[in-house]
Amino acid sequence: MNLLSLAAPSLQTLSYLVVAFVSVAIAISLSRRITISQRAVRCRIFSGLTDLRLLRLCMGTLLLTIFLGLLGLEIGEYPIPRFEAIKTALWSRGGEFDFVVNSLRFPRVLAALLAGFCLAISGALFQSLLGNPLVSPDVIGINTGAALCAVFVLTVGADLSVLPWAAFVGAVLTAILIYSLAWKQGVNGSRLVLIGIGINALLASGITYLMVKYPIERVVAAARWQVGSLFGSSWSDVRILTLGVVIITPLALLLVPKLRLLQLGDELAIGLGSRVEMERMAIIVVASAYAAIAVAVIGPLGFVALLVPHMVRLIVGPLTGGGLLLTGLVGALFLLGCDLVAQQLFAPTTLPVGVVTAALGGPYFLFILVRYNRAL
Repeated sequence: MNLLSLAAPSLQTLSYLVVAFVSVAIAISLSRRITISQRAVRCRIFSGLTDLRLLRLCMGTLLLTIFLGLLGLEIGEYPIPRFEAIKTALWSRGGEFDFVVNSLRFPRVLAALLAGFCLAISGALFQSLLGNPLVSPDVIGINTGAALCAVFVLTVGADLSVLPWAAFVGAVLTAILIYSLAWKQGVNGSRLVLIGIGINALLASGITYLMVKYPIERVVAAARWQVGSLFGSSWSDVRILTLGVVIITPLALLLVPKLRLLQLGDELAIGLGSRVEMERMAIIVVASAYAAIAVAVIGPLGFVALLVPHMVRLIVGPLTGGGLLLTGLVGALFLLGCDLVAQQLFAPTTLPVGVVTAALGGPYFLFILVRYNRAL
């Protein structure tokens, strides 16, 4: 009945969405025309090449993200003037708009940015490691493994402080299980996807069992969380995501050169001194940790980890350290944009952000699937 009572989106909202989608398409088209320009960077203990195109793209994406974040502080059922929203969020606490900005909107904006960053990088690591554009933590069951442990914590009424750890353990154990079952003198990306889809279905049935078994008052919280929503995001959620990003991102950047070697093939990587299995497992654990942190806070949100890395790879090519950061920034921008659409499309009714990401990601997944099958 709630879905039937949704108000039709206003003409102004639809026009904004059309302009936004057209602008994104134009930006992607223009970004692919930026010429590659590399400069050597030397320091006392560090030297390397910096791709100025990646740097420009990162700066442009960061500026768009800041603009969208400020927009998220302004708009809503209770509109706030832009300068007042910025002032209240950054330095003038305790004023007229303090509760709306600092208790409702600001934590939600930051949670969207950080969760999108985590999911996008997780998908990029999985896709680059296995050489398959169809691989992402939500497709092969990593998110569902994290969700199963998190739903168990919610339904049994355990201390919610253990929820991020439970999600992390569930994600890592699921990744190890899928990797072990897919191993046959190496790991084939297509075989891993098929096994992951099967494990995903099995874990989803476990979540259904928990939600049927336990009392309705506990199941309701788990059901709403499972859709994937940023509603009710708090500063504790932001702290969890920030801590995860600060700890895991340096590890991911250190593993990118190892990942580039693994992409050459196991035999060549071993010849170049790579400890293949240990490094591959380290990358899987780091990618699973990113997914687990995001799932623990906003639920098993779908398609962000699949769609964003694929889009960025079409623009900048194979994964590098700069490409990894760009993927995270685009993921943050994408999830925040989807959340704003979810809030405004059928205002005053707010949709879970998972509905919007599924509506955008589902058709794109079919497009990738058709294109990948034709290439085989």
